[in-house]
Amino acid sequence: MLSYCVRNVLSRRQCTLNAAPALQLSRRHCSASSGGDLDQVGALLQLCADRHYVSPGQTNTERFQCGASCVYGPLGTELRRNLLEQWWHSVTRSTAQVFGINTLSSSQDTATGGPLRMVKSDCLQHIMDQRELSREQLVQEVQALIQRSPSPRTNFLQGALEQFVPSLELVNRKLPFGLAESGLCFQPSDGDGCPTEVTQTSLVWFCSPRTSSHWLDHWARQRLKWWRKFALSPSDFSCSDVPVEELEGAASRGVRIVYSFPWGPEPLETLWSRGQTELLQTHKGVRSKLQQVKNEDNKQKLQRRKVLKLHPVLAPVKVALDIGRGATMELRQVCEGLLQELMEAKISAWPGYLETMPTSMEQLNAKYDEMGVLFTVVISENTLESGLLQVRSRDTTVRETKHISEIKNFLSRYISATDI
Repeated sequence: MLSYCVRNVLSRRQCTLNAAPALQLSRRHCSASSGGDLDQVGALLQLCADRHYVSPGQTNTERFQCGASCVYGPLGTELRRNLLEQWWHSVTRSTAQVFGINTLSSSQDTATGGPLRMVKSDCLQHIMDQRELSREQLVQEVQALIQRSPSPRTNFLQGALEQFVPSLELVNRKLPFGLAESGLCFQPSDGDGCPTEVTQTSLVWFCSPRTSSHWLDHWARQRLKWWRKFALSPSDFSCSDVPVEELEGAASRGVRIVYSFPWGPEPLETLWSRGQTELLQTHKGVRSKLQQVKNEDNKQKLQRRKVLKLHPVLAPVKVALDIGRGATMELRQVCEGLLQELMEAKISAWPGYLETMPTSMEQLNAKYDEMGVLFTVVISENTLESGLLQVRSRDTTVRETKHISEIKNFLSRYISATDI
């Protein structure tokens, strides 16, 4: 499991990766700088405040400097949004097997609850106002209140682990695949007793144990490439393995992405290879679930057409790519090339050609209609010979023959024409 998260995207970030399924990020502390370095940092913070990137005020700029969520100005809000979008596109469009999720920000499960708890102040005050309680009874009441209070999330790993089994249906129970999420998390305080709110992004990558080292290296290269893409001095970014004595928790290996600041190098992200222990603990008996195969009477399903008719702009998947009869290996290669072309054009595509279980086109069409997929493209032996393929519309069910070179522009024009 490979897993990583990125902290507040307008300040310093740190990230981690997990193995045989997951990627994750831990909290960083403010760094002490000296002399001219402090002057440079202070000048930068003042510039950000003067030019509406962060709201002015010493407390707010200190929170910004330490990586905690702060009050952004109009320009800072737009920059933050752009960074989040760039990160999201970089992970969800780097491969077809990364899916977005949105999990709960807190958990009532005491087994998975973290060190932080959200306690209602009036409930606590009610207990404190009970003068008849002895000291021991008071402690017991407070402990019971804390125990039954929800725990705010400190990272996205647990939520992704819980979504593992349901998401297997999307990928025909085949690894690898990833789950991506972004949002607010809370970190324990540095000593003042108050938790710190931070914005994190997370990609949890599920893969087999024997390929975890390969995928850790792959995602480390991808993340390093992403950081360097925006840098004035790309060579200031580097990556290195985490020393064995610094490995955390279930991690068997870690890779840090480091940036050379004027005051010295500091890690921005740490990707951890975590193994499968946490996954198996989350899903008791997960191995048996992986082996289950559902036998359903698909004839009844096909008797009545069901369509999730989302507006074209809102549909999560614009086109599904499938293969018909012909040389499977060659057809898949054509699908891979077309998929990459569509992803580069920011057109979301579903890799139906990866499905290994035999399924009729009627069953596939029914499945895609229920998913709200706008078009289904079928690549067959005819495509290898003449470049022609079939395109089926969700809304009209009409099948058209088009040349493979026309597909990207056809979809782009259709989506643009329906934009509101």
